[in-house]
Amino acid sequence: MENKADFETSEKPENQVAKVRQDPAKARKLLLTVAALGVVFGDIGTSPLYSVQTAFALAEGAIHPTPTNIMGIISMIFWSLTLIVALKYCVLVMHADDEGEGGVLVLASLVARKLKSPKGRRAAIIAGVVGATVFFGDSVITPAISVLSAIEGLEVIAPSLETVVVPIAIAILTALFLVQRFGTSKVGSAFGPIMLLWFTCLAVAGIPHISQHPEIIQALSPHHAVQFALTQPRLFFLALGAVVLTVTGVEALYADMGHFGAPAIRRAWFLVAYPALVLNYLGQGGLLLTDPKAISNPFFLMVPSWARIPLIILAALATIIASQAVISGSYSTAKQASRLGFLQNFRTVYTSRTDHGQIYIPFVNYLLLGLVLLVVIGFQDSTRLATAYGIAVTMTFLITSTLYSIYLHQAEHVATWKIVLFLITIGSLEVAFFSANITKIASGGWLPLLVAAVLLSLMMFWRVWSARAKVALIEKEGYLFMDLPELLDGVPRMPGTAVYLQRYRGVMPYALRASVELNDSVREKMLFVHVVRTRNPHIPHAERVSFEPMRINGLEEFPGATMVTVRIGFMDSCNLWQLLGPEGANLADEKTAWHLTHFRFAPKDGTWWRSAAAGFYGELCRTAESPTRKFHVPSSHSCEYLTTVRI
Repeated sequence: MENKADFETSEKPENQVAKVRQDPAKARKLLLTVAALGVVFGDIGTSPLYSVQTAFALAEGAIHPTPTNIMGIISMIFWSLTLIVALKYCVLVMHADDEGEGGVLVLASLVARKLKSPKGRRAAIIAGVVGATVFFGDSVITPAISVLSAIEGLEVIAPSLETVVVPIAIAILTALFLVQRFGTSKVGSAFGPIMLLWFTCLAVAGIPHISQHPEIIQALSPHHAVQFALTQPRLFFLALGAVVLTVTGVEALYADMGHFGAPAIRRAWFLVAYPALVLNYLGQGGLLLTDPKAISNPFFLMVPSWARIPLIILAALATIIASQAVISGSYSTAKQASRLGFLQNFRTVYTSRTDHGQIYIPFVNYLLLGLVLLVVIGFQDSTRLATAYGIAVTMTFLITSTLYSIYLHQAEHVATWKIVLFLITIGSLEVAFFSANITKIASGGWLPLLVAAVLLSLMMFWRVWSARAKVALIEKEGYLFMDLPELLDGVPRMPGTAVYLQRYRGVMPYALRASVELNDSVREKMLFVHVVRTRNPHIPHAERVSFEPMRINGLEEFPGATMVTVRIGFMDSCNLWQLLGPEGANLADEKTAWHLTHFRFAPKDGTWWRSAAAGFYGELCRTAESPTRKFHVPSSHSCEYLTTVRI
């Protein structure tokens, strides 16, 4: 009987199997959620370090920490987190994805594909590029302000340590940028748990001060923010410039969708980051109600003196993680911009054998390092640096909201009144943020705008001169494919296969002419490969390679010649060695000879400014990735022809 009872109360075998199958899925969801917490929310998670303090430090103490002002500003912070982060990005904008990928450039690409007008498509892409440039502008400030604000906790322990804050910050930032070349895969596994501990500490630090002043919970009501705006509109306007600091880094939610997926990011926000941030901001408000003088550094003064050194160490780790997220995002954005034709193909190092999203771009890395160190040395204080922070973020907000509204109308066919409601609810708040941050231009806001303007000018310069270079290259290559029979007439055929990269359709690769002139022979099989960068972030592997026999004048097949088209998404790496090899289309093997051309550009005779511009374009091209690296062709199997083109 006991055996029967045991049998009857035990779980059925099929349920046990289902449970085993579900456990790995649950574990993977948990890991993705923790990983998203570490990478995505590093920037927004460290905002409590300086945002409340900055709100009352603006305009040389014009906003005094009175109970009314405290309730108003904490209410503004809560509703900014709720409307901008929770509603706009987590609930709404993250639905606008392209095969799981997100970000302002992806959104611009989605909109461009739905617009019929060429001018409209061009405007959408340029809007996305502007969004990318202001992201770079903020990427210069985020590491500086994050690390400085964490190290400034030393001043709370001993004011005499003020002199070592900047040197320590410089040392940490330099080390952070120098280790980028090793990749983030090993360090990244520790990001999630550290940020989970960080958010836990945020919540724990805030709860005691909420319990001491439970009336601070009333700040969750929007009427305190509205009352503050109506009774003190000037101070409200000033406060907006600081409150926006609480939502900086929110673009990472959208941009990192491809790495973690929208569900993991939403879980990390609503289950951990959002409640922890709200509790901490409420706690800082409660502390200020008790001791208005704590405004000197409310974050570190929230905790007992014995806990401040450990909290400073944890804050330093959290700010490094926040900086790492922005640095990695800069690499990804630069790669996307280059593959959309707005930047050169920088030399890119793939730091993971399995994840092509983990990349390192030396040029971008050291450019950012130099700019960040200049910012730290120039401003030397997180509160002063906060005056430069926010204007670029709000520009990104407005660009994203505008593109998303067009996307709702063109792609989702959402009712007009819903789009108008979105613009009134979210857009009006973002316009207010942007307007308030315009006042920061003279006191430091010019910095990210200057970086964005220089970068935008550089990208548009590259776009224009790349078009001119295309004309010069076609003239240099000279031959159209209809001239192929004439070029190869009487040239001996050797056994084997040769690959020639075809830069432009219908134009014979320069490498073919060069190889014929040097070797006086060609291989029996010739593959003319043309790579097409699409506006989709990813192209499925099965759809990347297509080929057909070479036809002269569209009619007669040319023996031994095959036209190969490779379609690649703007977030994909182009590994021709794998795509055309035995594991891919099986068109090439270990004995295949790869013939590539590397062009150098030099100015031709003309006006001084045209010569200078052509020379500058040539210098930019020198930073570009070589064809062998770009297409992952082993140097032992390739022959690269270097030629000079005058433009």
